[in-house]
Amino acid sequence: MKVMAQMAMVMNLDKCIGCHTCSVTCKQAWTNRPGTEYVWFNNVETRPGQGYPRTYEDQEEWRGGWVRDRKGRLRLRDGGRFSKLLRIFANPKMPSIDDYYEPWTYDYENLTNAPLGGNMPVAPPRSLISGEPMKIEWSANWDDDLGGSPEILSGDPVLKKVSEQVRLELEQTYMFYLPRICEHCLNPSCVASCPSGAMYKRSEDGIVLVDQDRCRGWRMCVSGCPYKKVYFNHKTGKAEKCTFCYPRIEVGLPTVCSETCVGRLRYLGLVFYDVDRVLEAATVENDADLYEAQKSIILDPRDPAVLAGARAEGISEEWIEAAQRSPVYALIHKYQVALPLHPEYRTMPMVWYIPPLSPVVDAVARDGHDAEELGNLFGALEALRIPIEYLAGLFTAGDTAVVEGVLRRLAAMRSYMRDISLGRDTQPHIPEAVGMTEEGIYEMYRLLALAKYEERYVIPTAYVADAHALESQALEEPGCSLSFEGGPGMYDSGPFGEASGGPVPVAVESFHALRHRQTSEGIAVTEERPSRVNLLNWDGRGEPSGIFPDKGPS
Repeated sequence: MKVMAQMAMVMNLDKCIGCHTCSVTCKQAWTNRPGTEYVWFNNVETRPGQGYPRTYEDQEEWRGGWVRDRKGRLRLRDGGRFSKLLRIFANPKMPSIDDYYEPWTYDYENLTNAPLGGNMPVAPPRSLISGEPMKIEWSANWDDDLGGSPEILSGDPVLKKVSEQVRLELEQTYMFYLPRICEHCLNPSCVASCPSGAMYKRSEDGIVLVDQDRCRGWRMCVSGCPYKKVYFNHKTGKAEKCTFCYPRIEVGLPTVCSETCVGRLRYLGLVFYDVDRVLEAATVENDADLYEAQKSIILDPRDPAVLAGARAEGISEEWIEAAQRSPVYALIHKYQVALPLHPEYRTMPMVWYIPPLSPVVDAVARDGHDAEELGNLFGALEALRIPIEYLAGLFTAGDTAVVEGVLRRLAAMRSYMRDISLGRDTQPHIPEAVGMTEEGIYEMYRLLALAKYEERYVIPTAYVADAHALESQALEEPGCSLSFEGGPGMYDSGPFGEASGGPVPVAVESFHALRHRQTSEGIAVTEERPSRVNLLNWDGRGEPSGIFPDKGPS
């Protein structure tokens, strides 16, 4: 057994309201630069729907992830080294800009400078690629506007795998939101696909990053990632992806998407896993067994053998304590309500999800029944096969029994806690019906509903050996993997968005000014050429000229 640490995330889909705050703040912090106009490290998808990029889950078309061959070995679905060498200069297995969307802005000069006339002028959309007027037909959250309509249901890759009855009735049943970031997998196919070795997985915390100096822009990582969370920056010719906000993680802060989440649905924590068993878990024969196989390699941080193995690998006591307090481990192992996204890709994803119970509760209440009564909820779970089958296609490779078990635990928690809320005697048979104790079900409720900031985000800081370097960085801002000579960097403003560290005065950009900034070869933001102040991410260090009124004599 070789113990390694992994930063992981759990999202409670019952609490996601689809506000896209996580997407917007991530966009502002990490991809608000030339060449990344179409890039969303975090996006929120409406389910059922086609996702972003369009139909990314259809691996017969995009050929991402791993497959198990007849000899029981893993191989990249997109082909090995020889196959990649043959098409290294022309890789057809990638989404096109139409599958993402053609980025646009608005020509506000037309609105402000239009001559007087009988009609109200508008700010028409213009392409950020060609500058020409365009019609907006697709975007990162297009399903949000069309959720449940036959127009997009027909293109949902998960929906195609379930029964005809589900496809016909699902639009009348429910919809839910699915936030997505890079999965920072234990067995990342993007890393294995990279010909130049630029993609790598950090040994200390498992975060998957791109070495911008080594990246040669072959884009095999884009093809190899089954979640399509690696993007190509056409401005720099480099691949970019979610960094799990590692400059924040290293100093004990949560990711930007977690920090700004309105529904407080994200949980961050450290887990230990047995790296020697990752390949074994990823090569189990049946796809439906992958969830249990992946769960089995996540180790109990209180097991004496695991503790000895962690110390032998140089993992500090602070990290061990963080793993023992981890909400991620508790939700995966102790309460068993978190599930991985598409385990059948065999990448061992480390962003897990608690499936939504709300559609079942709403269906019970809609029929005029008590939606909090345990018998009604359990009966609804048995009768409403539609959502369970669809959720199983997302989280358990089609195993409905696992999803039903998770929903039964969530339903039991809801029913048990109602008695407490109403001041009635508790019913011990409720937690017993799902194999839990009264204490356990109350603790799960506390974590899912009432957890404080420090309980949702249990993040150890960087190793002691790095503490001195981080201390000096703390006086300014942490470094960024995108900052290198000639690279995209974050210009003069740090890793938390344009002008986050040394903000400059606000300027309203027209389409033409924005186009000049997007196509300019030079640095976009300097004190001589100010752009805008990002008040959301500004750390308050320094007072940029113009942001506050001038102080009078008094």
